[in-house]
Amino acid sequence: MAAAAAEMTREALVRRRPNLEDLLKRRFFVAPSFEIYGGTAGLYDFGPPGSALKTNLLALWRRHFVLEESMLEIETSCLTPEPVLKASGHVEKFNDFMVRDVKNPAFFYRADRLLNDHVEKLLEKEGDPAVRESLELIKAQVDNYTMDELEQKMKELDVKSPDTGNDLTKPYPFNLMFGTQIGPTGTTPGFMRPETAQGIFVNFKRLLDYNAGRMPFAAASIGLAFRNEIAPRSGLLRVREFTLAEIEHFVKPNEKEHPKFKSVADLVVTLFPRGDQITTKKTTEMTIGNAVKQGIVDNETLGYFMGRVYLFLLHAGVRRAGLRFRQHLKHEMAHYACDCWDAEILSSYGWIECVGVADRSCYDLTVHTKSTKRDLSAFKEFKDHQTVEFVEMKPVKGRIGAVFRRDAKPLLDWLEELDEAGVQSLQQAIQTSGLYRIKLCNDIEYEITKDMVGFTNRSKKVTGETYLPSVIEPSFGMGRILYCLLEHSYYARPEDEQRGVLSFTPTVAPVKCSVLPLSGNSEFVPAVTRLERDLTNLGITCKVDDSGAAIGRRYARTDEIGIPFGITVDFDTLSTETVTLRERDSTKQIRAAIDDIAPLVHDLVQNKTTWEEVCQRYPSFEAQESGRA
Repeated sequence: MAAAAAEMTREALVRRRPNLEDLLKRRFFVAPSFEIYGGTAGLYDFGPPGSALKTNLLALWRRHFVLEESMLEIETSCLTPEPVLKASGHVEKFNDFMVRDVKNPAFFYRADRLLNDHVEKLLEKEGDPAVRESLELIKAQVDNYTMDELEQKMKELDVKSPDTGNDLTKPYPFNLMFGTQIGPTGTTPGFMRPETAQGIFVNFKRLLDYNAGRMPFAAASIGLAFRNEIAPRSGLLRVREFTLAEIEHFVKPNEKEHPKFKSVADLVVTLFPRGDQITTKKTTEMTIGNAVKQGIVDNETLGYFMGRVYLFLLHAGVRRAGLRFRQHLKHEMAHYACDCWDAEILSSYGWIECVGVADRSCYDLTVHTKSTKRDLSAFKEFKDHQTVEFVEMKPVKGRIGAVFRRDAKPLLDWLEELDEAGVQSLQQAIQTSGLYRIKLCNDIEYEITKDMVGFTNRSKKVTGETYLPSVIEPSFGMGRILYCLLEHSYYARPEDEQRGVLSFTPTVAPVKCSVLPLSGNSEFVPAVTRLERDLTNLGITCKVDDSGAAIGRRYARTDEIGIPFGITVDFDTLSTETVTLRERDSTKQIRAAIDDIAPLVHDLVQNKTTWEEVCQRYPSFEAQESGRA
């Protein structure tokens, strides 16, 4: 039975998880970091198959996005100076909410997770349909509650410390960034980056120049990110060090059409729009084209990347039945965002956000421009020169200085930074009411009167338009995708529940092919060596197992680590120069010449042919399988 036929429900994934976790530890896909010292929560090491799986997943990502979309990939520093993350808002707002045991502060919890667990326990006992519906609504929205809403719900449901039964403090913010000092003096504060995106934003002008000033364009970055999770859990799904792959697609704010949108418009995807999350609580099947046309997805570029994300995840091996796009609720989105969707993958832990696709408007370049006073704009040249009317505003510095004295400078700086729209608003207010009030960051409210500023109507010839680009950002949590891929790929042979199989696609499989001599007979060695050389020369990773164990047991070993194809060298090989080739999920085998095998496996791995086509071209070989890993 292939994984595609395995049941795709959370309950089924929960049932399979113990055997999967045993396999992952036993075959060293992943293990807690520093385990011999007791380990540290939220840190994991990848063993040989896990590391190869992750490498192949990243290689697929690069081909699918960077290569096929002609993106500009860069690598930036993990250490980030504090001013960068102050400007981006991370220093102030990159928080989760925490509660502590009032009598024993050593017990602390992430508030939303604690509330979620408490609701799940209540649901196990509750029989009243109305109460259950209320609890289900809390569970559905718990990730999006504000600090005050969390406090209210925890109070309503009488949530206590699960370890002591004591009362808890009110929720309070905990910044998730790892702070550090850059350099020996301790005077340059910084952080381990919580995302890779800021490295792209601060290099925007260099990227634009590299791209010869052409817009739109996309930049990409893959690298480690760090978050000091309050309570890491759920294995690889919530960790403190992880790999992000992020794309920043820069586009003119009022030109969000995409030239390749038609290539994804007919894709039927599972959507969970924000309105349905509150009302029907049901997903809907819809083409991306219709979702954009109906205004459910904000624009073509956002829809295009949702389609590309969908195809990438399917190509990687995520099951379609366990994949959906959930739209952020209004209060989930940042104030500057136009629209945000999460690609969520079903796992034994529930629906997991693995990819975020967001229209971030021009927020990022705006805040870095303001903070650094550096020009991060793009320029669009007009086909014909145009004459434009504008209002020139000049502060009357003497009058402002006389009125505000030592507090005049912040106001003068603000006036100098006003854009055209701001000047027009200021002029309109003064013409209408004779004054304009503004409260600046020094907490002083200024009253600007008509004798403090002068306005002059002017015209100028312009060759083009300067603007700050908007950003469409797909952000991939590769560790989360990898874990969900493991759950979606795992199944057990129907004839033996202990024979676990990881049905990776050939593209991402850690090892593509095994080479198995039927026995330890020395006459098999030349053929095994030849096959290993031929496969390696074609860039196909292979694993030779000449341990002498029964062939069925060795098949089971290769199935466990997801090797899609297996070559067996037997006694017929010595006389006919042929070997058998086995496909993992069907366990069917064909017989072919040694010289044909490596190119054949290469074509299978590269998706140039299918196993069904191979079975039609070559004679089948019947062999009995038995044995455990």
